[in-house]
Amino acid sequence: MFGIQFFKADAATYAIKTANGKVRRKGQGISFWYNPATASIACVPTSVQEASFIFNLQTDDFQEVRVQGQLSYRIVNPDQLAEVMNYTVSPRENRYTTEDPLRLDDRMIRFVQNRFQADIQAVKLREALKLTKQLMTNTQQGLANEPALQTLGIEVVDLSITGITPAPETVRALEAEARESILKEADDAIYLRRKAAVEQERTIREAELQTDLEVQKKEQEIKQEQVTNERNLMRARKEIEQERLQADIEAESQRIELVQLNAKNGKIEAQTQAYAIEAQLKAYQTIPVENLKAMAMGNMQADQLFAFAFDSLAQNAAKIGELNISPDLFSQLMKRAG
Repeated sequence: MFGIQFFKADAATYAIKTANGKVRRKGQGISFWYNPATASIACVPTSVQEASFIFNLQTDDFQEVRVQGQLSYRIVNPDQLAEVMNYTVSPRENRYTTEDPLRLDDRMIRFVQNRFQADIQAVKLREALKLTKQLMTNTQQGLANEPALQTLGIEVVDLSITGITPAPETVRALEAEARESILKEADDAIYLRRKAAVEQERTIREAELQTDLEVQKKEQEIKQEQVTNERNLMRARKEIEQERLQADIEAESQRIELVQLNAKNGKIEAQTQAYAIEAQLKAYQTIPVENLKAMAMGNMQADQLFAFAFDSLAQNAAKIGELNISPDLFSQLMKRAG
């Protein structure tokens, strides 16, 4: 009726109704009637917007790297953005009348690209490949203080980088270098393992040699102790032998003295006996023979008397004519002799 139409914004849309150059109504998720002939409507989305990006950037050593990720942002001041960019919609056609809303993602991505390029150009390729976390932190801080975004009333919600990769030929070169490095590390590991094994073997060998040396040293000490003991034993034996010889010498000396003394005593005794015999002989010289015989016969035994008798008979055999001796006499003599 009279061309009046009804408009209703959803909950995530900030609508601004302008009529005759003046804002008549604005708010998030509002609804109103309007006259298309005299009114215009701007719709600014307040939900989080996401924009993917892929940048080909150059490092300080002139190597190309590809940075891929995603930016999340939202419009926190729709009025401010609507003043700078044209968000007018055609309710009948249900679309924006200009391309400004579509260019917002490109503008946000350019902000991110400028920040990335500044950091990537300051480092070399190898450092750039490890720059993901620092790059996100620096870019978020830079966008938070970006005057252009504050003018647009936009706030960055999140920034993620899914990867920083070099050019394909560079990737192959890095892969080859990494492969060679890994192979070198494997060779080094083998070398270190062999070196450790050799050192361990040397340690074991040194321990064995040290043990052998200690054993030899102990054996030498034992042998020296044995030699010392043998020397002490020989010295003791020699001393004992010397003492025994000395005792024998002393005994022989004493025996010689005893023999000499016995000889001296025997000589004296012999001289005494000779003197006594001489004295007796001198005494006997004065006594008649018959008397001496009678004295001797007084001390004789019966058999001696028979022997003396037979001796006398033998001496006087010429004077005796015939002598008969009975066997009984000889029998008695033999019994006594036996």
